[in-house]
Amino acid sequence: MQVVYQRCCGLDIHKKLIVACLLRVGSQGVQKEMRTFGTTLGELYRLRDWLVANQCQMVAMESTGVYWKPIWNVLEEELALLLVNAQHMKTVPGRKTDQKDAEWIAELLQHGLLRASFVPPRPQRELREVTRYRSKLVEERARLVNRIQKVLEDSNVKLASVATDITGVSGRAILRALLAGQEDPKALAELARGRMRKKRDELAQAVQGTLSEHHRFMLKSQLRQLDFYDTQIGELDQEIARRLGVQTEPDEGDPDPDPSEGGPTRGQRARQPTTRRTGEPRTRSHPPPSHHRTRRAARPT
Repeated sequence: MQVVYQRCCGLDIHKKLIVACLLRVGSQGVQKEMRTFGTTLGELYRLRDWLVANQCQMVAMESTGVYWKPIWNVLEEELALLLVNAQHMKTVPGRKTDQKDAEWIAELLQHGLLRASFVPPRPQRELREVTRYRSKLVEERARLVNRIQKVLEDSNVKLASVATDITGVSGRAILRALLAGQEDPKALAELARGRMRKKRDELAQAVQGTLSEHHRFMLKSQLRQLDFYDTQIGELDQEIARRLGVQTEPDEGDPDPDPSEGGPTRGQRARQPTTRRTGEPRTRSHPPPSHHRTRRAARPT
């Protein structure tokens, strides 16, 4: 079988352990060297120096959970790397030990039989991590708003029947007044802003409820958490804008309008950062290779 790499290495990765198998093709055939390393930064540097000293042409590893990422980050600047879908490797029978795993990866790599998973450059990986974290916070915020609505329903406050977003400007003003002890329906309805003022009669009926001390405690805690989520999402928007080289639109007045008042809510804006570009439009100077699309199924999870 044709040998593609004269010097290559297969890594079997675990949480605390890395088993490396280095294959070298010489005049006396294929020589195999096995070594074991830890996963601390010092051990990763030792692994890198060993591979560089042996003039390793290519290093292959499985995409095992998140454990491959720190190894990739240390080795990518000095060595050519190949990330392999772990599920694909597991379908190959006959591997029973860590040493056998590393050796099998190295042998497949040596003959060019491994299919690479796409790993984007470091700036793109970091941006992806920030945007995914933001998406999680947006989802958690939406769940929190649903919990607030459940408490209001339990206390017979039908604010959601009138306001499209109970956490908009009008909704929050009414909730704060309720928590402060205001019980006059007309006074609460007068807190409406924008087009919500046309619904003051409906609001006066909707805010009449049986808000107990328990409900007040729950709502105060939930509104504090909601403010925290809004702050975190705003900071992530700024970070994403900085990485993309765009400038965020400055907020004017209260940053959380109600859709009934003619503007998007913070929850709606959280799904898409509000940004505008500075200078000339940015274009992709290097379009993604077509094989990235065909290998989407092999991307690491």
